[in-house]
Amino acid sequence: MDGILPLWKERGMTSHDCVFKVRKILKMKKVGHTGTLDPNVDGVLPICLGKGTKLVELLMDKTKVYTGEITLGFATTTEDLDGEVIAEESLANPFKDDQIQALMHELTGHIIQIPPMYSAIKVKGKRLYEYAREGLEVERPEHPVFVHDFKLVGPSRFEDGKQVFAFEVVCGKGTYVRTLASDLGRKLGVPATMTSLTRDGSTPFSREDCLTLSQLAEAVEAEDYTWLVPVESALTAYPVWQVPAEDSHLVKLVENGSVLELATLPADLRGQLPVTAYIDSKLKALYDVHPNKDGKIKPSKMF
Repeated sequence: MDGILPLWKERGMTSHDCVFKVRKILKMKKVGHTGTLDPNVDGVLPICLGKGTKLVELLMDKTKVYTGEITLGFATTTEDLDGEVIAEESLANPFKDDQIQALMHELTGHIIQIPPMYSAIKVKGKRLYEYAREGLEVERPEHPVFVHDFKLVGPSRFEDGKQVFAFEVVCGKGTYVRTLASDLGRKLGVPATMTSLTRDGSTPFSREDCLTLSQLAEAVEAEDYTWLVPVESALTAYPVWQVPAEDSHLVKLVENGSVLELATLPADLRGQLPVTAYIDSKLKALYDVHPNKDGKIKPSKMF
């Protein structure tokens, strides 16, 4: 079975748990997820199956959409509710929503994040969360990310010296949403924590496309595989190059994943890389600019 399962990950499970359960349900080994979601986060988790696992890196690079909740008035070791409270402050008065929104806007575009100690980034061959569990602080590398949008959703509410508000963020690969919450608190001058998070979209999938694990099990039991997204469907954003079938030499080169001259492509595709290469309407490769040879293209993925 080759393709993608748009899975809705429920809270209380790791992404690895989901892969393990999908393997059991589908009775197959070649299964991989497209980016870790913390156990306390639910949402869209595309699962790649069979030859679809070649798309893992491509899908991880895509834009994500999250909704959640931020609470001003306390901070934790993990920047979410999983950690211990390390700072607390009762707010005398709430911040105005337009003031919060203005500072949220400052956290968009190309920004630098310092990843939380409880994260999987490696420093000197060891993951940050391993240092944190040992009670060790290490210098964390700056982490460039791109945030398309970070905004309030509805009015905030103020209760018991804390201010709570819903948010939406649209961001690129590697963005720590809980760090956005902490950094927003720093801009406001108060401790802040991300108190809820849901991934509503992972391009090209949204929550409406997804099945839960129990729904997947029911579908398989009923021999219903209409949920399976073909590999080709995940690559529709890329221009299509139909390799001319009459050029047997070129067909063989593409089938073997050969490096080609950029001029091999039709003129209208040369400035639109990467492109998907099809032979007899079958997807064969994803061709892109050669990393160190000018005027050449090479496959970044073979199918």
